[in-house]
Parts: sequence; C-alpha cells; structure tokens
Amino acid sequence: MTATLSSTKTRAALRTSARVSAELLLILVMLAVTLWVLGQMWSVVWPLVVGLLLTTLTWPLTRFLRRHGWKPALAASAVTVLFLLVAAGVVALIAVPVASQSGELTDGVVEGIQKLREWAAGPPLNIGDAEINKAFDTAVARAQDGLGSMVGTVVTGVSTVVNGVVTAVLALFLMFFFLKDGPRFLPWLARQLPGRLATDVPAVAARGWDTLSSFVRSQAAVGLIDAVLIGVGLWILGVPLVLPLAVLTFVSAFVPIIGALFAGFVAVLIALVSNGLTDALIVLAIIVVVQQLEGNVFQPMIQSRGLGLHAAVILLAVTLGGSLAGIVGSLLAVPIAALIAVVWNYGREQLSDPSQGPRTDEPDTGPAVQT
Repeated sequence: MTATLSSTKTRAALRTSARVSAELLLILVMLAVTLWVLGQMWSVVWPLVVGLLLTTLTWPLTRFLRRHGWKPALAASAVTVLFLLVAAGVVALIAVPVASQSGELTDGVVEGIQKLREWAAGPPLNIGDAEINKAFDTAVARAQDGLGSMVGTVVTGVSTVVNGVVTAVLALFLMFFFLKDGPRFLPWLARQLPGRLATDVPAVAARGWDTLSSFVRSQAAVGLIDAVLIGVGLWILGVPLVLPLAVLTFVSAFVPIIGALFAGFVAVLIALVSNGLTDALIVLAIIVVVQQLEGNVFQPMIQSRGLGLHAAVILLAVTLGGSLAGIVGSLLAVPIAALIAVVWNYGREQLSDPSQGPRTDEPDTGPAVQT
C-alpha cells in the first residue's frame, strides 16, 4: 500500500522552509549592507586593520617593557619609534632594490612560462593543441598581472607605512594608542554594553585578538625563515633576483597554501630561465625541503596552536578573497575566516547543552585582554 502525503505535515514543512529561507535572506541582506558600509568607510577601516596587524607584531616587546616597569605611554612611544626606524631601514635596504628589479622579475617569469610552452610542444609530449596554447597565453597574462600586483603591493605597502599620508599616519597613531591603551579597551567596552552583550562581546574580542596575534606572528616568523633559507639557496646557485624572490617568499607566507606554491613556482621559473634545467630542478628540491621543514618543524614549534581551520576552508577563503579584493583580499582572507570561526565556535558554545561542557581555556594575554 502506497503511503500518502500528510497535508498537515507538508504545510508545516513548507512553513518551516519559508521561515528559514526568509531568515537566511535577512542575514544575507545584513551581510551585504555591512560589506557596503565597510566599503564606504574603507579609508578608515584600512588604517584600522593595518594598525591592528602592526600591533600584533609589536605588542610582545611593549608587554615586555611594561612588565619591567615602563609606563604605558613610554613603552608605546619607544616601540613606535623603533618600528619607524626598522621600517625606514627596510625601505632603504629592501624595498628600493625590489622596486628597481620588479620589472626584471616579471619578465623572467613570462620568459620561463614561454620556455615551458616550447618544451611541452616538443617531444616527448608534442602538445600543440590550440586550447593548450591558449591556456599558456592566459598563464602568461595572469603571471604578469599577479606578480606585478604582488611586487607592487609589497613595495607600496612598505613605502606607505613610512611615507604615506593618510593611511600611514592613521595606522601609526592607532598602533601607538592600541599599544598604550589596549589593555583598558575590553573593560571599557564591557561597561558600555547592556546585559549579556557586556560578557559576550568582550569574550569574542579577546579570542579574536588571540587568534589574530597567533596567525600574524607565526606566519611572519615562518615566512622569514623560509625567505632566508630559500634566498641562501638561490644565492649559492647564482640565481639572479635573489632579494625580490626572498621578499616574495616572505610576503607569500601570509597566504597559506597558495602563497607557497606561487612563490616556489616563480623561483623555479627564474632559475630555469637564467641557469637552465639542472639548477631549476635543484631550486625545486630546495623549496620542497624548506616547505617540509616548515610544515613539520618550524610551524609546529613557532605556532603554539593552529587557527582551527581545515586546509580546504583556507584554500576556499584565499580563492574567494582574491576574487573579491585582489591581493589585499588574499592576504586578509585567512585571518577573517579565522575570526568568523571564533564567532561561530563561541556561538555554538553558548547554544550547546551545558552537559557537554563549554570551553574553559582562556586566550593568551594581549593588549585587548589585559586589565
């Protein structure tokens, strides 16, 4: 006997589906409006983001000075001045040479892709299909655009911090005030919010700060180690453009998975063009060894705990960020995804059955969580 559908249950299911769809639509509208507002306020939001990222790097030294008796204003001032001196040195020693060689780097990548195309067209592959050629042409165009954007972003970002007008001034002042008054922010915020928000918002902010600090500092340390090791290997082999390639490796470390592949691909192409196939294979072997050391030795040692994101989520976040906002979106995609995960996990904890046992671990101490 064939079962018939229950009209009551069907109507209930349709009502539930309609209600859930309407709620999801409202959430999507809210997100779209939020993104639009952020876009309209980007001239303020971007310095705030830069200031927070700089604060995550400079806070450990500030915290050390404060724990050894320095006044908050004096410690923040000393660290800010030291940061300016280091930034000026980076511009003088690295950014200027990288800017002067960025054109050669892009041309070398394009020439390397052309060599790969010629090799694929010959024996033993004998690939001459028009679609393959079109794919190589597209790869050349993307290499020119992507590499130019990456190098340009490195040079522009460093020079902006030192010589920019609005963004640099705002970011540096915000960094100074975050270093000076950051520990008082969450207690102040808790006093301004009503009811349960006074507990939830500071808790989420504290966890978000912990996650952001862990990501930025660990990626900076790992990227520096990668850049030094790969740069030394390229220098020993006599591969040209060592400094731009090392800087590219360092910056690419802030784009997990895709960044390492991109920087390694560029280094191998430059070695192929300048030194031939043998040195290109040696460079490839060096990059593989360094990446293995990074994944199995350096990163576990430096990064006490991960972001709590699956590799597939990171890959999708980087892809989506790059498609929406270019190189800036790629750089910010992973920390934003990690912050979203923080909010999601906190919400799950608050909505879970108390018998399951909520999280009791506390975040690391930072300028946004100390009292």
